[in-house]
Amino acid sequence: MNRNCGIAALFCILLMAHGASAAEQPSARHGIALHDEPQYGESFGHFNYADPDAQKGGEIRLAAAGTFDNLNPYILKGVAAAGSSMVFETLMEPSLDEPFSQYGWVAESVTVAPDKSWVSYQLRPQARFHDGKPITPDDVIFSFETLRTKGHPFYRSYYKDVVKAEKIGSNGVKFVFSNPGNTELPLIMGQLPVLAKHFWEGRDFSATTLSPIIGSGPYKIDNVAPSRSVTYKKVRDWWAADLPVNRGRYNFDVIRYDYYRDQTVTTEAFLSGRYDFRVENIAKNWASSYNTPAVEQKLIAKEEIKNELPTGMQGFIYNTRRDLFKDKRVREALSYAFDFEWANKNVAYASYKRTSSYFSNSEMAAQGLPSKEELEILEPYRGKIPDEVFSTEFKPPQTDGSGDARENLKKASDLLREAGWMPMNGKLVNSKGQVFKFEIVDESPAFERWIQPFLRNMERLGIQATFRIVDSAQYQNLTDSFNFDMIVHVFPQSLSPGNEQRDFWGSAKADQRGSRNLIGVKDPVVDEIVDKLIHAQDRKSLVTLCRALDRILLWNHYVIPHWYNDVWRIAYWDIFSHPATSPKYGLGFPETWWIDDNKLKTVIKSQKRNR
Repeated sequence: MNRNCGIAALFCILLMAHGASAAEQPSARHGIALHDEPQYGESFGHFNYADPDAQKGGEIRLAAAGTFDNLNPYILKGVAAAGSSMVFETLMEPSLDEPFSQYGWVAESVTVAPDKSWVSYQLRPQARFHDGKPITPDDVIFSFETLRTKGHPFYRSYYKDVVKAEKIGSNGVKFVFSNPGNTELPLIMGQLPVLAKHFWEGRDFSATTLSPIIGSGPYKIDNVAPSRSVTYKKVRDWWAADLPVNRGRYNFDVIRYDYYRDQTVTTEAFLSGRYDFRVENIAKNWASSYNTPAVEQKLIAKEEIKNELPTGMQGFIYNTRRDLFKDKRVREALSYAFDFEWANKNVAYASYKRTSSYFSNSEMAAQGLPSKEELEILEPYRGKIPDEVFSTEFKPPQTDGSGDARENLKKASDLLREAGWMPMNGKLVNSKGQVFKFEIVDESPAFERWIQPFLRNMERLGIQATFRIVDSAQYQNLTDSFNFDMIVHVFPQSLSPGNEQRDFWGSAKADQRGSRNLIGVKDPVVDEIVDKLIHAQDRKSLVTLCRALDRILLWNHYVIPHWYNDVWRIAYWDIFSHPATSPKYGLGFPETWWIDDNKLKTVIKSQKRNR
């Protein structure tokens, strides 16, 4: 080979290498999906479930339960006001008709490293806070660092694998991750709420406040009556109103939340026209409380809208930090004292389905016996997890619904004996003579009709269990500090479970005040499964890992499963219209609904309302 040929060959090699390198360079995109491609293309005009021609204006009144003492929704202290997150914007916006996809909001574009080791965002130059000041990379970096160090402990877990945030170019931000391969983390950073750095200078972010906070979202706080009401007003000339993610959304001029401390009063207030829209969560109310002239005259509309949202796990939650509930046999025994079939028929008009999964109403729920793919995950842990995981499909105890639960109570008694609890003079005691007694705490009387039969069955076993209702502030303090025996709680799940599972079940979170590991789970196997789940590279792997995790949690009997419903039960004064297409994975209210002037006139004409 002569010298010229060698130079040409070398040039070709370098050119090819450069081409390969360039091909590997990630490109900026308008949106991203956890797996596969996002549904909406770069030139999309609006979400399919939003109507860009929706009528703008008007005031709506909504109800909130309990009380509030804080307008900052991102800290542990206090009780945040309903709707307070509407003041803020995030880098990206998820769509409600995809499992997990996001599109640019404050960020104009997103770039993800091929190995998921970092993500960067280019901010929109027109992005502005309510006071007119531009949103800058410094604000985004401040938001990340402040939430991680001074925000709710949840954020420390959520951002655990983020090493640093840095400014790139004139208007970009880059987040670098400690471990490549975390497929969800780029989307998690897209959920970052953007805080105004200049507003928080000289202020304590971790302290509660009832003074309005400057944000950049569609609404700003207009009026606050502490513990009574909070009113939000649409931002005039909101900078983001015409972005594709927002067209047809945020149509109301004013949104007001009034607070009620009693469910009965709340229902009566709605029926008398004190507020406009209600999601009904109590089956008895849905069946019997709406037999009023306003419903008969069709001034109030009732709808059941089916959804495809995972319903998670609602149940009686054990605090396993308590010595009483450390024994799995004890936890299983008490599940036999809950007669769901009788209560569903007599309390809820047989309207609920029994929950048997932490991922109920979704493909992530474990079914039957473990599949081959699940066994590949579970086998290395044989002996470290309950044997039933491999051999038995989990099903909560059942009865015939007659109210005679003798067989189930006998099984409960046998399990309690195995665990060292024996009946003596009508009480259940252990070898130390300690009486089996505990307290169920909740912030609402709504569950009392379900709990009282449960208490009576436990009384037949010799267990002294009581039910106590506390106000919302006290309840939050009790759960934040894990100072309870048993509570009613929901562990919600998304369509793409990921990093939040650490906060639910992670050992590191079991003793961290304010974490969502209310049960107190400390299991190295669960930690490992969750870590694998977070790093799943495709949908199939994610589903398989969720099912494996589900089996382990279920057979440890950390909860007594309740029930779920796969429809939204909504009632509203018939003054609204909404898009013909509803989102698959959300209700879309109030974001995509609007006040129809003609309907409003009809309602006002038919019945004087308390506006």
